[in-house]
Parts: sequence; C-alpha cells; structure tokens
Amino acid sequence: METSANKKSVFLEGVRDGIPIALGYFAVSFSLGIAARNAGVTVLQGMIASFLCMASAGQYALFSLIGAAASLWEVALVTLITNARYFLMSCALSQKIDPEMKNYHRFILGAVVTDEIFGITVNRPGYLDPRYNYGAMAVTMPGWAIGTGLGIMMGTLLPARLVSALSVALFGMFIAVFIPPAKKDKMVLGCVAVSFAAALLFDLVPFLREISAGTRTILLTVIIAAGAAALFPREEERDE
Repeated sequence: METSANKKSVFLEGVRDGIPIALGYFAVSFSLGIAARNAGVTVLQGMIASFLCMASAGQYALFSLIGAAASLWEVALVTLITNARYFLMSCALSQKIDPEMKNYHRFILGAVVTDEIFGITVNRPGYLDPRYNYGAMAVTMPGWAIGTGLGIMMGTLLPARLVSALSVALFGMFIAVFIPPAKKDKMVLGCVAVSFAAALLFDLVPFLREISAGTRTILLTVIIAAGAAALFPREEERDE
C-alpha cells in the first residue's frame, strides 16, 4: 500500500517534469494572447479559455472565429476538429490505466491531455499514476493561462520577431521528450525518422499540403503507429 510520502513524491515528480513544459507554454501562449487581443478578447476571458483548453492550434482557431463573429456551433465544430488528435492520445494512454482507477481520474486525465504531457506520461513505466499528471498540470495549466493573459495585456509592445522566437522554445522542449527513448530503441528512432520524412512530404506535395495540420497529425499518427505495431509487436507490459 502506498504511503503518503510516496504519493507526494509522485506528485512532485510531475511538478518537476512539468516545469520546463510550463516555461515553453508561457512563451507560446504569450503569442496566443496577441491573437486573442486582436479578436477583442479580454484578459480574463483569454485566461479562462487557456485554462480550460490548453491547445495552441485549437485556440488560434477559436480566437480567429471569435474575431470573425462566427456562431457558437461553428466555433465548437472547428475546435473539435482541430483538437481531434487528442482522441488518439487519450486512447493510447488508456492502455496504461489501471483497471481499478476511478472514473473521475479518467475524466480529468482525458480532459487535460496535451502533446507534451502525453509525451512525458507515456515514457513512465508501468500503470499511469494520476498524481504524476496532476503534478504536471499544477504548473503547466497556470503557465499557459498566465502567458495568454500577459500576451493580451502587453503582447503588442514587443517586436513580432521576439514573440516568434519565444515560441520556438516549446518545439525544442518537445524534441527533448522523444530524443532519449529514440536513442535507446531503434524502432522508436525509425518511427521518428519516418514521421519527419512524412511530415516533410505532406508539406511539399501540393495536394497533401492542402490538408489541415490537425488532420495531417491524425493521419500520420494512425498510419505510422499501426505500421509499427504490425511490424514490431511488443509483449504486453504488466506490473508486478
């Protein structure tokens, strides 16, 4: 049986791993706040939107539609489609969930899946411990929301090049998530290489380029993951 100290340790591990993500989120959401400002969104509205929906592409679409005075149905539909890739991540994480985990944990974890939190979670061995994710959320969610609020307040005061440069930090952090396992496992390295090549192909081929970024992510994830699972099946990992 887990002790209180063990539970706290897992939570703090999540906080530790979530801090660099929060810093990256702060930089990216700062530029997101500029888009929110241009759409007429207030600081409070922008921070609430970011706290409840940590998805840069989805929120860019959201604020763009708000600026265009789109209907609520249009906003809901576009945001759903843009963020559809998180369905895949939730399905993948469901394979690491203890069958005895309570439903409210499942709901919360599914509601706050992001690319980066997914990345650090799948790298942990054994069943998913919700306390680890809660620790990561404790720093990443405020970082995203505060960055958006500051972007709305003062984003226009900074040069556009500086804001763009800040946004690169998140990509560097995300690369750091999958490089260590890729160095240890040739299959993971192969998947990463194929993913890069396929993404480049989608960006260069004219008719593929017309596919939205969210749809590209879904297609490539399903195709590459299915191919890797078929060619290099792994034995199921079980906790003792």
